[in-house]
Amino acid sequence: MIPLTLAEVATAVDGRLAGADPDARVTGSVEFDSRKVTAGGLFVAFPGEKVDGHDYAAGTVEAGAVAVLGTREVPGVPMVLVDDARAAMGRLARSVVDRLPELTVIGLTGSSGKTTTKDLIAQLTARLGATVAPPGSFNNELGHPYTALKAGPDTRYLVMEKGARGIGHVRYLCELVPPRISVVLNVGTSHIGEFGSRENIALAKGELVEALPAEGLAVLNADDPLVAAMASRTDARVVFYGEAADAEVRAEDVTLDDRGCASYTLVVPEGRVPVRLGLTGRHQVSNTLAAAAVARELGMPLADLATALGELGLVSTRRMDVFERPDGVTVVDDSYNANPASMAVALKALASLGRGRRTVAVLGYMAELGPFERDGHAEVGRLAAELGVDRLLVVGEPAAPIHEGATAVGNWGGESVLLTDQAAAVEVLRGELRPGDVVLVKGSRYRTWEVADALRPAAGSELASPAAATEGGAA
Repeated sequence: MIPLTLAEVATAVDGRLAGADPDARVTGSVEFDSRKVTAGGLFVAFPGEKVDGHDYAAGTVEAGAVAVLGTREVPGVPMVLVDDARAAMGRLARSVVDRLPELTVIGLTGSSGKTTTKDLIAQLTARLGATVAPPGSFNNELGHPYTALKAGPDTRYLVMEKGARGIGHVRYLCELVPPRISVVLNVGTSHIGEFGSRENIALAKGELVEALPAEGLAVLNADDPLVAAMASRTDARVVFYGEAADAEVRAEDVTLDDRGCASYTLVVPEGRVPVRLGLTGRHQVSNTLAAAAVARELGMPLADLATALGELGLVSTRRMDVFERPDGVTVVDDSYNANPASMAVALKALASLGRGRRTVAVLGYMAELGPFERDGHAEVGRLAAELGVDRLLVVGEPAAPIHEGATAVGNWGGESVLLTDQAAAVEVLRGELRPGDVVLVKGSRYRTWEVADALRPAAGSELASPAAATEGGAA
């Protein structure tokens, strides 16, 4: 964060000082985890039913915090007092961003692929100047200001992922950190239980382009009609990306190699250049096009852009993380979260990566689908069967419609089994895996990652089947 006196902090958050020197300066980071506080920092104390940050206030001052931003006084602790600490943190973030005129804020949203594309954009902007981006999917009313407060005088690009569970959520995040470039990836069914329809999801996602100034830029997916229609919701300049013939930043001649990595010709008004990605999945074409549109806007030359796209890698964990086990089994850990659209993307990646090999999908429950829950799960099961997945392990009774959808496909040559929990899935894999298999693990954060972790090489030897041992795999 930029250095601020406590008087300036109090003014920014509409607070008052208690037991604090108004001229004392915050020179370190703003933290709400007391364990991360360092010298010169500011600790934000959130009250809670089980844990109250104010109980740790004195300890943070001992650790070097200049003061504590909280809702009640703590004896002997310099305080900035406010009515709502979370809202105050947001106001402080806005004050800091407003003091950084050289900063370009890039906001990004979509139903799926947000975190991966945010990481891709940040990798590209880092080649152009100092960049701050959130860890993982830190994209809500807490993570958003926390990330913005990491920006300092030298920061040139702030890449912000914006999540939403209702109308107005993205608008609020934009009020905290106004974007100059807004990127909308897609409109799917993530959180449709809260929104009620894809049209409402589009209404919420489009708030990101409505927040742009006239001199800003909207980067919109030409291949998604609900996203493309958002062009009418902004006075800013619009750039379309995708595979549509009229997209200004587009991909042509897309092919996949035997690792499921795409190559394509990047076409922009300035010319054409071949791109070869090191990321797994056909969907990464769209993600990298969005990132390319941003980097192009910021001045990256076309030749440099092609090279940079080829060198992009995964940053956040459990998102299409492909690893090879010593016994010859390939695992795709996409266990961070799931919705019908991201399930479809992952299953298609599995089918591509597993061409000529046996494919296994370990799929868990998809949360927040509301009245669309049964149909959404059944659709995923049908797709798995239609793609020819050989073995489907459905984890947990709530995910049972995946199993039902797959088994309802009459001409499917594969097999599905409904399992009670992650341990049962691990047990099945222990007995069945053999060299050459490709395994996808995906679900909505209901401990599905335990299966992926059990498959990692450090734990892999215990999962190798007797057949794998006799065929030369790790025992």
